[in-house]
Amino acid sequence: MNKATASKVIVTGGCGYIGSHTVIELQQSGFDVIVVDDLSNSSAETIDRSVQITGKSPVFVNLDLKDEKACYSFFKEHQEASGVIHFAAHKAVGESVQKPLMYYQNNFFSLINCLSAMHELEMNNFIFSSSATVYGTPETLPITESEQTQRPFSPYGNTKKVAEEILEDFIDSTDKFAAISLRYFNPIGAHDSGLIGELPSGIPNNLMPYITQTAAGVREKLMIFGNDYPTKDGTPIRDYIHVVDLAKAHVVAIQRLLDKKKKKNYEIFNLGTGIGYSVMDVIQTFEEVSGQKLNYEITDRRPGDVPFLFASTDLAKEKLGWVAEKNLSEMISSSWEWERNFRNKNK
Repeated sequence: MNKATASKVIVTGGCGYIGSHTVIELQQSGFDVIVVDDLSNSSAETIDRSVQITGKSPVFVNLDLKDEKACYSFFKEHQEASGVIHFAAHKAVGESVQKPLMYYQNNFFSLINCLSAMHELEMNNFIFSSSATVYGTPETLPITESEQTQRPFSPYGNTKKVAEEILEDFIDSTDKFAAISLRYFNPIGAHDSGLIGELPSGIPNNLMPYITQTAAGVREKLMIFGNDYPTKDGTPIRDYIHVVDLAKAHVVAIQRLLDKKKKKNYEIFNLGTGIGYSVMDVIQTFEEVSGQKLNYEITDRRPGDVPFLFASTDLAKEKLGWVAEKNLSEMISSSWEWERNFRNKNK
């Protein structure tokens, strides 16, 4: 894509973990990017760091997409954009259990306002950031896109499931709109530059930042939730995917929507590696990569955790031409590099 024909893409939540990596990959693929983010769980510094990496500055708008009028005004101003990638959402499982109404309000209102504005302005290409949580406890492994979705175990997960249903209903009502839902498994890792990575607020809900913060001395110890699962070492098995591989999938997904010969009304793709690693696999690999021993403690299972979750990625390979390239050691070493860089800068 040369400069003369560069398409503009709106990225909602583009200062967040996955959003910021996707902004970089879009820019490096020749897209012009417009980032909209309310900075409720992210920082505008991410934009500055992305500029250091790409040499390009995206348009940045600080805006709460729950504000219907402001949302419409934003889309009207940027209606020349050829597509929208929608990351903007609250995403902490534990917090969603404590504050379900906040999650339903934020994640649904922002989505509906975006879709309404796009519909009125005839902006018709949409990528939705979904999650493997929509599968609940899967009946078959590896999980394919034809697996029946189930009621997830958290309000956060349920917002993803219901959002997909909202999207399906909307698409059924119009013959112009096209969308792709990307169901992520377990994103970890950071950009090779060490300039951007995952930075959760409070105690991390996800394994990798919990590991790196423990190794960095931010947390006293890592809690392992259960070692009595029917797995090789008793700890749950998950499909971990490098965030840069994940970001690249969004680029090929938006390219698919912009190709009139390839685009469909609505498609769903799993994004993972297709390989399952246990919690202890990840811990042991981290210790090998970092040369540090982790202080950890086995505690009770968390409600809703299932023994196995890993993807079939055959459909993404067939239709998108996408496969994850980075291995577990690369995922972990980049996470650790990011953590150390961040802590050193903020001493």
